[in-house]
Amino acid sequence: MAITDQERIAAQRRTIDEHIRGENEHDWARVYETFLKDERAYYDVVPFSTRYPGFQGVQDFYQIIEAAIPDFRVIVTGEYDTLGASVREVTISGTHRGEYCGVAPQGLPVSVEVAAFYLFGEGDESSKLVAERIYYDNETLLRQMRGEEDAMSGVGLAERWP
Repeated sequence: MAITDQERIAAQRRTIDEHIRGENEHDWARVYETFLKDERAYYDVVPFSTRYPGFQGVQDFYQIIEAAIPDFRVIVTGEYDTLGASVREVTISGTHRGEYCGVAPQGLPVSVEVAAFYLFGEGDESSKLVAERIYYDNETLLRQMRGEEDAMSGVGLAERWP
């Protein structure tokens, strides 16, 4: 028996919830379990104009972020779902403790608002992530990391979310 569109969207939501719980707990095995574990998987970082290809690329991206902001937390501030794709508006915050885009760590707090697009597989793999694609203002993040006095941190979505 085929699953309904609503059941598929509900499965997508469960996968993303598990994915973000894993990110917040820094449980990388749990995060990786939400992805297809082959060369179809990828992670796109739009501000870098970079795709991290394959399941190994997904792991590589998370290692970079974990090294730069090892205590990061993700707060979901908006949720949007359609068949095969889901979008989450999130605020990511933490402490800059490792090199990021050539900026040496100064131990400063950072916070950036991100639009994360989650793309799902087909058929029996429709509850697994093929990809995550993120959009954010990298310059805002870099200015915070450099300790610039007038560095902005977004429009305050995390403070407005119920």
